[in-house]
Parts: sequence; structure tokens; C-alpha cells
Amino acid sequence: METTVLQVDGMSCGHCVKAVTDAVGELSGVNNVDVNLKEATVSLTFNPAETPLEKIMSVINEAGYTVK
Repeated sequence: METTVLQVDGMSCGHCVKAVTDAVGELSGVNNVDVNLKEATVSLTFNPAETPLEKIMSVINEAGYTVK
């Protein structure tokens, strides 16, 4: 398992938190997703052998947010 924190632009409300949490949480191998609006971060624990970080970043971008 790997833990990482991503900087994500465009999140501003509870709906944004739910959208990102749901989109990333549905991915195989993702065990924990924590969105912090104030910090504009997404902390997650995942298995890179099941879902590479690039896929997670792509899903966040597809949800309408920008991963830095």
C-alpha cells in the first residue's frame, strides 16, 4: 500500500468533496480517500499494483478538478 497527498484545484464545497471521494473511492485498490477543502488536498491510500497513481489523477481530472 502507498499513501500520497495530491494538490487539487477547483474544489469548493461539500458536493466537490463527495464527487472526488466517490470517484476515487470506486477504484479498485483504493482503501482510503480524505478530501480537505481548506488545504485543497486529497489524501489517499492505495495499491499501485491495482490502480496506478496516474489513473487516480485521471479520474479526478475527469470529475472536473485539476490535479497539480
